[in-house]
Amino acid sequence: MLKDSSINYGKMLRRHINILPNNKILSNGGPPMKNIIKTIALITIGTFIFSIAVNSAIIPNEMGEGGITGVNMLLLYVFGFNPALSNLVINIVILFIGWKLLEKQTIYYTLYAIVMMSFFIQFVKLPVFVPQNTILPPIMSGILIGTGVGTVLAAGGTTAGTDIIGLVINKFFGVPVSAALFSIDAVIITSLSMVIGLEKALLSLVSTFITSRVINFIMNGRNPKRSIMIISDQHEAIGEALAHKINRGITIINGYGYYSKAEKHIMYVVVNQIQLSRAQRVIHEIDPKAFVTVTEVQQVAGEGFSFFHDDKVQVLDEEIL
Repeated sequence: MLKDSSINYGKMLRRHINILPNNKILSNGGPPMKNIIKTIALITIGTFIFSIAVNSAIIPNEMGEGGITGVNMLLLYVFGFNPALSNLVINIVILFIGWKLLEKQTIYYTLYAIVMMSFFIQFVKLPVFVPQNTILPPIMSGILIGTGVGTVLAAGGTTAGTDIIGLVINKFFGVPVSAALFSIDAVIITSLSMVIGLEKALLSLVSTFITSRVINFIMNGRNPKRSIMIISDQHEAIGEALAHKINRGITIINGYGYYSKAEKHIMYVVVNQIQLSRAQRVIHEIDPKAFVTVTEVQQVAGEGFSFFHDDKVQVLDEEIL
């Protein structure tokens, strides 16, 4: 579960960092003031939600979490360090180490996110949530942390932490970001288990897993996209059926079999999750022996999907369900 959540988060992080230079909001001489205000507002809201999870769920229930939040909890439980202060110091140091890997705008927003996160952890003291049912606190903290961090990422910032460490390890040692994040989280959770016990450490894994799912939901939306590649001798019939039954355009790529040297027509189509099962049924009905691969798509831009308008920043989505 921890590995799965780290892989998903690693994919999302790479997507988030890599698309920044092409993002209309952060290009063409800098963002308009209204977008800066909107970004700051979203980061403020996200860090506020994050602090609620820490102060109302994680600390009162003596749980842990992956990433720097887990390190902060470890320092609190073992040495009594102030989590707001340790969060500020550790994340600023990490941001300094990895600043070359981020866009300038992202650095500014990330620094603001770190400061606000620490500020809210220190001063936002809402009623604690300590129910008799021990599974509820990690569910609550996972949803809140995922919502908070996801909001910050969607706004154009990061929360620094192990995200940047993963990027640094990837740059200098060639280790995949997802593997680096998994290893770091594994060390943190294992260390926490020696302090808070195995049961609470496992509950912390539940929180970490839910966090990654919520972040992925916020970044990719409620209806993620999938790409389908189909190799079949019935490509004409399949293409016509897909075009009419799910109303998506299909691209035909010419290829050939490596061993047979026979010409092949490869169909490529991007669909949403709802359309995926229908597309698979259509393909199977026409050619049960068709070779089909389905791949998760991190981002889709263009007609029929979300894209940035040329004149002003505007997100459109023409989902056909």
